[in-house]
Amino acid sequence: MKSRPLFAAFAAVTLIALPTGCGGSSSGSKVAELAPPGAPVFVEGAVRPSGELRSSTDAIASQIAGIDNLGDYVVEKLEASAQDDGEPFDYAKEVEPWLGERAGAFFEKLDGSDFSGTGVIVESTDTGATQEFIDTQVKASDDPYRTATYEGVEYELGGSEENAIGVVGDFLLVAEGERVFKQAVDASQGDSLAAEDTFDKAISAASDGSLADVYIDVGKLIDQSGGQIDPTARQVLQNAGIDPSEATAVASVVPGSDQVAIEFSSDLAGQEAPTGDASSLLGSLPGNAFAGFAVSGFGKQLEEAIDSLDEEGIPGAVPPNQLKKGLKELGIDLEGLASSFQDAGVFAVGNSESSLGGALVLTTKGSQATDTIANIGKLLRSVQVEGVTALSGKYSGFSVRSDELGNKPLVVAAKQGRIAIGYGLAPTLAGLLAEAGKGRTLSDDRAYDDAVAALGDTPIGGFADGSGALRLADSLIPSSDEGFKEAKKYLRNIRFLALGSATQGDLATAKLIVGLK
Repeated sequence: MKSRPLFAAFAAVTLIALPTGCGGSSSGSKVAELAPPGAPVFVEGAVRPSGELRSSTDAIASQIAGIDNLGDYVVEKLEASAQDDGEPFDYAKEVEPWLGERAGAFFEKLDGSDFSGTGVIVESTDTGATQEFIDTQVKASDDPYRTATYEGVEYELGGSEENAIGVVGDFLLVAEGERVFKQAVDASQGDSLAAEDTFDKAISAASDGSLADVYIDVGKLIDQSGGQIDPTARQVLQNAGIDPSEATAVASVVPGSDQVAIEFSSDLAGQEAPTGDASSLLGSLPGNAFAGFAVSGFGKQLEEAIDSLDEEGIPGAVPPNQLKKGLKELGIDLEGLASSFQDAGVFAVGNSESSLGGALVLTTKGSQATDTIANIGKLLRSVQVEGVTALSGKYSGFSVRSDELGNKPLVVAAKQGRIAIGYGLAPTLAGLLAEAGKGRTLSDDRAYDDAVAALGDTPIGGFADGSGALRLADSLIPSSDEGFKEAKKYLRNIRFLALGSATQGDLATAKLIVGLK
């Protein structure tokens, strides 16, 4: 915007507070006392780094981007940008003397893909100096401001964006418009986000030692988006035992000397979280996979899906309550098949478009699944479905070739204890062979072992090898893509990604670890 950097201070606080703060849980947050009640998104972090957290943050910045001091780097860039605009800005003189320990931001409404009703709150150690800073910004602005008062609080309104800025209690408040500013003032004098039980319960679960904590009211965001939620996202939440219409969540960013962790916690909203641990299946997937993911309790979820499909039927093809019955008469017991499934995993292999492949691997109990797969293959061949071929040798199953599938077949193979459904014969059979100790598995990979260790007591459910994934991306993305070329400078420093989840009482928890080389 073309005014003296009033919002360069806004950016300075946001950029400096959140990436280089000294963190910690925001339980009992004074900053949130200026956030309007019901705000669906709230972010808070500490402004002045110290101790181990500062050294870890600087170590990661140095490792990834060659930056020795991230806070100094951000300030330097802000001042250089202001200088280029012909509006010099001295952070050390104009902001640092009054800058307090914590800062935050609230977002009131989701409009499509953008937020509105935004406010930034910055703790001040010297409100007189903060007011002088505001006066200097207003006086030097190319766009006029006017002074106003609300509930005893004086503020400035104007600039190119008609923003409102003022000192509220011990905080600098910059708001997107007069309405939002007044709501924050009202919150500071009584009913605020900090006073809500749902917020207090959620934010109290934030991780210690975090750079920043982000509070999200998932249900409210869904309401604001017209009740729409991506079906995949809804399924992921429900698989974790979370009712998205009532859930709240907190994400915390926690740095280490050679990794960055993003730790999530979400209220289960009275739902029962799934139990089980699929880490043994994940570790038994083929060792040449650059990515793998596994979940427990797949059979139960599939049974529920089959029951729902049978009840509703398939319009124009299968009447309600006839799907399971009709297939059973053909020798395919869907209920028995689903009940025999235990865990599910998926993996991907390859370093180019031509070598790309992978499979879904299901662990089973008994021989029901193997027999059913064989019967499905026989049925498809008996009705002369084009491109269907039976697998030979010691595996039950079949393959399907078609122009739509490309140069590799879809393969369905079964062996006692496992079913694999994959793209390409080799990766599909590898999903079966690894379990039998006839191939190298992910658990034989050192990066995978380090990923498991990084998650601690949280069972691993997902893994990606940084180098393998980057090699594939490098082969698929044109060399002329300048954005990817720039991103590669940072992506090549990623050794692995690890994802794990668990439950703690009535909270579902998850960790995403980015391990660095």
